Parts: sequence; C-alpha cells; structure tokens
Amino acid sequence: MPRSVNHVASRAKRKKILKLTRGYFGARKNVWTVAKNTWEKGLTYAYADRKKKKRNFRALWIQRINAAARMEDLSYSKLMGLIHKAGIEINRKVLADLAMNNPAAFKAIVDEAKKHA
Repeated sequence: MPRSVNHVASRAKRKKILKLTRGYFGARKNVWTVAKNTWEKGLTYAYADRKKKKRNFRALWIQRINAAARMEDLSYSKLMGLIHKAGIEINRKVLADLAMNNPAAFKAIVDEAKKHA
C-alpha cells in the first residue's frame, strides 16, 4: 500500500505562517525555514514587550508627575510621600493624567497632601 501524505494540510500550515511574515525583509518573508524562525522569534519579542510596556508606562507616569510636582516646589518622592501620608488613594496613571490634562485638580491634590503633612 502506498504511503499517504497529507500535502494539503502541510501546505496550508506553511502558507499560514508565510502569510504572517509578509512585509519582512529578504528571505524572512518567503523562505519557509527562515520565515518560521523569524515568526517564532517575533512571538518571543511580543511576549517580552507586553511586560516591558507596563514598565515603560509606569516610568512615563512618574516623569509626568515629577514635572508637575516640580512646578509646585516638590520632588516626585516628596509628593508621593505626602500623598500616602495624607491617605489619598490615587494611582500614578490617574495622577499623571490629572497633571497633564487638569492642572487645577492636580494642584488641589497637592494642596490637600500638603495640609496633612
């Protein structure tokens, strides 16, 4: 009995990955083994960068809060210490948004924190 090989499925699997590598440079887009390795490596980067994204955003929020705090004659660390001491429950994401888009509300929070110092 002749050996049965499912060429339809194997071709479909290769086409699926080659479609995902469209736009890559050189052999990375059309040579099966190179494309497959590149695609798998890309998945690794995607996983790692989802973690890095959280770090980067936290750093950005801290920079924005620090810049706004300096206008109120405070450093970032002093401001955060005062906020925690005052018992104000607000996260860095919201605080940074207030600092950028609503300076009056940010100033009110800073004044409230200074009152409890």
